[in-house]
Amino acid sequence: MTPSVGDQSPARRPAGRLDEGRCSVQALVRGDAPTATAPPARRWLLVEQPGPWGRDALLESRFDQAVAPRLAARAREAGVRVQLVRRPGGRLADTGRRWALADTTPGVETVRWATRETDAELLEVPWDGSVGEPTDVPSYLVCTHGAHDACCAVRGRPLTQGLVAAGAAEVWETSHLGGDRFAANVLVLPTGHVYGQVPTDGVELVAAHARGEVALPWLRGRSGWAPAAQAAQQHARAELGLLGVGDLPLVHLTHLPSPGEGVERWAVTLGSPDGDVRVTIESRRSEVAALTTCRALRPAHWRTWHPMSLQVTAPAA
Repeated sequence: MTPSVGDQSPARRPAGRLDEGRCSVQALVRGDAPTATAPPARRWLLVEQPGPWGRDALLESRFDQAVAPRLAARAREAGVRVQLVRRPGGRLADTGRRWALADTTPGVETVRWATRETDAELLEVPWDGSVGEPTDVPSYLVCTHGAHDACCAVRGRPLTQGLVAAGAAEVWETSHLGGDRFAANVLVLPTGHVYGQVPTDGVELVAAHARGEVALPWLRGRSGWAPAAQAAQQHARAELGLLGVGDLPLVHLTHLPSPGEGVERWAVTLGSPDGDVRVTIESRRSEVAALTTCRALRPAHWRTWHPMSLQVTAPAA
């Protein structure tokens, strides 16, 4: 569906020296495809918090520990995912008190930044998009959460410097994004596109989004979309060459009868200038089991995605 990471030249692979047993190294060796692995969140709360983060970043940081569990509970109830952010390289921001609410819903995509005097303000401030200054500048959030997985720090930190050098105006280190074995991982807001195994210079990623396009070779998917829809859209992008961030919107998703144990199929309808694009996609359990994070205690299987067919139906005259 996308070029295999195993086929990438060294210049197009993530950097950082890691021993061969690390999860991100083994994922490259196996050629694991990151397709359809973007997280389910549509709305994100970004909380600037310089300094160290423990494994549970919000609860193990310099953020007010009397507020942290209450903020986590509010976010769960509201369906908002919390990400701690900090400027690259350990550099303190001007205040260290910025926060933002990002909404990646197609047609709504926004990031609104504000500042807080105290952490407790985040328990009361509205999360309906009425607070903060909107920005049209793409924000690149790179997972560097080494306390969660060493691969994220070793792969992610050089990438933040590469993105800055490539001209990205808003670059942040962020806490755990998921998919540790695909480090370096990047979330681009406000569109919600998630990337994995991004090369250290980040040049092609920044250039693609500057054109209003996705960087297909490293695309994991779009956050907030069901995995089947992510996989179908990625296949359609590759087949039809439609790379615009808003191209191929989801029209309909139907779960089809299973052809066998452990196999699932979906019919996914996407929009296009030439009519509806119908993709049939199949998901199966991976043939191999492996450690999917550096902290994993036992091997696990994951879902793999396989396109079955693609048809474009021209609109009625």
